[in-house]
Amino acid sequence: MAVIIGLTGGIASGKSTVSNMLKELGIPVIDADEEARLAVEKGEKAYDEIVAYFGKEILLEDGSIDRPKLGSIIFPNEEKREVLNHIVHPAVRQNMLRKKEQYVAGGNELVVLDIPLLFESKLTYLVDKIILVFVDEQTQLNRLMARNNFTESEAKSRIASQLPLRDKLQWADEVINNNGSIVDTKQQLLKILSQWGYTNHELV
Repeated sequence: MAVIIGLTGGIASGKSTVSNMLKELGIPVIDADEEARLAVEKGEKAYDEIVAYFGKEILLEDGSIDRPKLGSIIFPNEEKREVLNHIVHPAVRQNMLRKKEQYVAGGNELVVLDIPLLFESKLTYLVDKIILVFVDEQTQLNRLMARNNFTESEAKSRIASQLPLRDKLQWADEVINNNGSIVDTKQQLLKILSQWGYTNHELV
């Protein structure tokens, strides 16, 4: 029987790095962010609802949603962020569950649901085990500023829109400390997968 793993973390915690490691091992990863992008493409129900609420000024010239502009509206405003989540999350959940069932039916022993807001969105019921990718607050801030060219206040606003990583520690089955090197991170991941009985020959 397949084990469904929830992979989560925080913005700029290095969760994508761990996700890519899982893919390299041949483990299917269903990415909530990618599903969210697909859910808001032109022609989708969520797209129409977002434009109806936020207005056409959030659109690019080709009619697609200007994600950075929408982000700048919702990150400082909890009410508008909740509206967007209420529109997008149901479609994302439906698509992720459909893909998960396809992977399970295909005989995969592990399937990963990569969900940044696993705890905030109360989606832990979708998974059997949870891996949290953790970094300390200063490392998270520095990485986000460097990655997105944010000012300190912009980066802190993005981080504040999620639960603090330290608060998520209590709910995770396993924690990957991503303050160190890539090699160290991968060793932690392989150890966790081995403990959970994953038999891929690359782990031996």
